Amino acid sequence: MTAPVAVTGLGLLTPAGEDAATTWDTVCRGTGTATRDPALAGLPVDFSCRVPLSPDALGRRVGRAAWRMARNAALAVLAAREAVRDAGLDPHTWDGDRVAVVIGCGLGADAMREEQAGRLAERGADTVSALTIPQLIPNMAAGEVSIDLGARGPGLAPATACASGATAVAVARDLLASGQCDIAVAGATEAAVTPLTTTGFWRAGALSRRADAPAEASRPFAADRDGFVMAEGAGVLVLERTGDAAARGARVRARLVGCGSTSDAHHPTAPAPDGRGAEAALRTALADAGLAPSDVDHVDAHGTSTALGDAGEAALIARVLPHRPSVTAPKGVLGHSLGAAGAVEAALTVLTLQHGTVPPVANLDAPAPGLDIDCVTKSPRRQDVRVAVSHSFGFGGHNVVLALTRAG
Repeated sequence: MTAPVAVTGLGLLTPAGEDAATTWDTVCRGTGTATRDPALAGLPVDFSCRVPLSPDALGRRVGRAAWRMARNAALAVLAAREAVRDAGLDPHTWDGDRVAVVIGCGLGADAMREEQAGRLAERGADTVSALTIPQLIPNMAAGEVSIDLGARGPGLAPATACASGATAVAVARDLLASGQCDIAVAGATEAAVTPLTTTGFWRAGALSRRADAPAEASRPFAADRDGFVMAEGAGVLVLERTGDAAARGARVRARLVGCGSTSDAHHPTAPAPDGRGAEAALRTALADAGLAPSDVDHVDAHGTSTALGDAGEAALIARVLPHRPSVTAPKGVLGHSLGAAGAVEAALTVLTLQHGTVPPVANLDAPAPGLDIDCVTKSPRRQDVRVAVSHSFGFGGHNVVLALTRAG
């Protein structure tokens, strides 16, 4: 067992809102955020879930350094600032040498890549931006957050596809446990809703084609689910050792008590049909926390709205947690923000624990036949949630589960 750590701050920028509070309210309403996307016009899938900030508005909020940042880095900086404020911390007064930044990213600055490739092909080498490489490298979001906060401790950028955000939180917990830092700013970001990336996922058969009703396209665990909806966003948590948080009188939103990480070693994109890797991650997280499966009150499901993924995850939940804990799947509202999703959903799980409210799965009346899980549908459910787990699974066979408990 590893000692629990306190979650003292949250920051979110999602298609549901420009901060954590607005995102939470929208997710609890259970209405999808997908709309037609002009950047995808003419493609087989022309809708997505975007953070409601134009490039100019995002730049104004970031400030003077925005000129050099790709969108994914700018989203991470704003989410990190909110999380640090929420934790009651001041970067001007903390010991930056003892602050770690761990910001995951699945794909990175895809818009920059596509734009500069077009310039090179159409107008020649002299037109390619000198910022191309600094924006493209996947660690730059972590780098920009470190620069913005003056955080000079460990700086890491995990990339485990759609589990990147959860991996970042788990790695940050380990940095605290090993004594390498006193504060960890951890999460993930993604801004990869571009023509090429969207078309690539469409060619892989992963995306919903429900173009007649985009807001209803993402429908985790529904019988007629047909794929996920591309999304962007950022989620950041501030983690501290529980003793340190108590010593400074910090408000503790929840506690991160266990982490489990495994690999399927099965296929580049398809989940292992027996679900052994995901099950091992769940059981490892619970064992790390000193909890039994029967202790789990709530599951924040990965729930992407794909046929294979949702069926496998539902079978996992029913098999390991047969007492039927409540299940939600935020991607029904938010779409799939790829590398950012695990951090965004970890933050939402913290809010579920804190508020005693489970958001509904959008666009779902009841789980598909054969999926024996207790999905919350149509409206939020009031519930005394003491223990929750958040699932994240990614291409490459990455499985990460976070176990969290209520602060009190």
